[in-house]
Amino acid sequence: MKEIDYEKIAHQQEFRELLSKRNKFILPISVFFIIATLLFPVLTGYTTILNNEAFGNISWAWIYALLLFIMVWTLVTIYMRRAKAFDREADKIIRKYQEGEL
Repeated sequence: MKEIDYEKIAHQQEFRELLSKRNKFILPISVFFIIATLLFPVLTGYTTILNNEAFGNISWAWIYALLLFIMVWTLVTIYMRRAKAFDREADKIIRKYQEGEL
């Protein structure tokens, strides 16, 4: 089996489109994650918004913290599904290279 020239593959339009799709997916999710995560300590440290009771003896801070866990698991699940699709596209590109189409 011949060596794969990843430099050549990296310059192909198909590969650049794959990178573009991946980056358009990752950037918004990363920004959302960072803002949602950093907002929690800011809101709890500098405001009293989350100190109010939501129901019973549970404050909004506890609900926000629980939602952060749910958000992380959801984002990981979404990312893993999309990553599989990106991997399949990358495999197609490598297969085309190995078959001499690129």
